[in-house]
Amino acid sequence: MKPVLLVTNLVPPDRAGAFAALHAREGIELALFGGRSHHATAGVADPGVPHRHVAQRAVARLAASGRNRAVVCGTAGRVALPAAYAGARARGVPFVLWSALWADLETPAHRVARPLLRRIHRGAGAVATYGEHVSAYARAQGARSVHVAPQAVDNAFWGAGAAGATRPDAFTALYVGRHAPGKGVEVLLEAWAKGGLASRGDGAALRLVGVAPGELPGALPAGARAEGRHAPEAVRNFLARASVLVMPSVPTRSFREPWGLVANEAMNQRIPIIATDAVGAAAGGLVRHARNGLVVAAGDPAALAGALRTLRDDRALAARLGAAGAQDVAPYTFEAWAAGMGAALACAATAPPGRTC
Repeated sequence: MKPVLLVTNLVPPDRAGAFAALHAREGIELALFGGRSHHATAGVADPGVPHRHVAQRAVARLAASGRNRAVVCGTAGRVALPAAYAGARARGVPFVLWSALWADLETPAHRVARPLLRRIHRGAGAVATYGEHVSAYARAQGARSVHVAPQAVDNAFWGAGAAGATRPDAFTALYVGRHAPGKGVEVLLEAWAKGGLASRGDGAALRLVGVAPGELPGALPAGARAEGRHAPEAVRNFLARASVLVMPSVPTRSFREPWGLVANEAMNQRIPIIATDAVGAAAGGLVRHARNGLVVAAGDPAALAGALRTLRDDRALAARLGAAGAQDVAPYTFEAWAAGMGAALACAATAPPGRTC
């Protein structure tokens, strides 16, 4: 049986297991075109499944080559998506859009591309989405068959005990991610500074993992420290010692946080989440207010500070939210992701034009 061609930019460590599960189920070949990543970790050199490195403009020829029984393409890159779609259509190969988008972006390039993106949503045999928030956007674009492929990490790895890591008595808030527009680091620092989180002299700390020392302008507020980038094992240690994970993302003209896999990672360590409503994991239903975390308005440092103080002062609530998170993240597995992608592929291969399945 011919493999499925899956076009994406790179393979972060947490995505390698998902691709392996899909390969075991469907048989895939990755076409990796490189470029910028929204993940805090670099792509792996060997994703562990058949792969090739291509230029974005070569994707159309590859999709139309007849080597593959279907083509899947994500939304990263500038021309890879329309190239993959055009190549698949030219060859008459089923096409699946793997979408992370859940809002219109407002850069001039994105506005120009909207009609094309709408055409791809409507013309794809199926759309596989990050979660229900992306599914709603896809349907609004006219997608005719939408399937959730839930975002997942290696739950066994992220739920394992971290060597030598014990949760301190002092309240420790943790941020894991890049320092980039849309990530909301400045809002978090303002919330920490103005919210009096480190003013009681009780050792409360804010740790910024993925942010290099000196990367942020000016002095950090009391109790805050930039920890730089770390390997997954070290990130797990930070999570194991944290009281709460903070995801302070804000919407920008060019970015809306598609998911935030660190939410899955933290839940596996039984840590409550504070997320803004601009975080895909919250909009998509994994992080739920008062169930396994607290959800606040994006760009509101006062609301963020209030949520931090709530979990600092109510350890019983924090423990309850963390325990619920560990239960809620359990179904978010690589196999569940592969099953969602498989359902989209089956639909694209069998549904008559213009029909849903």
